[in-house]
Amino acid sequence: MSGRTLGPGRYGLADLRTGDVIETGQCAVTPALIDAFAAMTGDRFEIHMDRDAALRHRFRDRVAHGLLVLSLVDGLKNQAPAQFAALASLGWDWSFAAPVLAGDSIAATITVTGLRATSDGKRAVATLDFEVTNQRGETVQRGVNRLMIYA
Repeated sequence: MSGRTLGPGRYGLADLRTGDVIETGQCAVTPALIDAFAAMTGDRFEIHMDRDAALRHRFRDRVAHGLLVLSLVDGLKNQAPAQFAALASLGWDWSFAAPVLAGDSIAATITVTGLRATSDGKRAVATLDFEVTNQRGETVQRGVNRLMIYA
């Protein structure tokens, strides 16, 4: 594994090596984002919507939806200065390690752990490991995304 941190630019198969890393920027997880996600999805479970309910469940504040955080992480990936020459996401294998609370900030480290060219040689599948941390450096989510990229 090379461990290169990729700088600004677009990276396809020919430009990538196993071990390459992209660091995303940060995103604040605000109560307004939690409210908007709840309105869009209909997921109004009480720990997301009410601070007192979250406190009753032993959380310090409202808890962001796990899928909201994953969606924000995908957005952070797509806003990073270093970009994959992507065609389509092929799937996610994801886990929620710790709660993300209203007022937290998140960022992700993305590591290329696999590269496989397609049979036509024009595209490839990149396997990307994500570690998502909060403003205290605690891992809150982690997982793998398989991304179709151009060669």
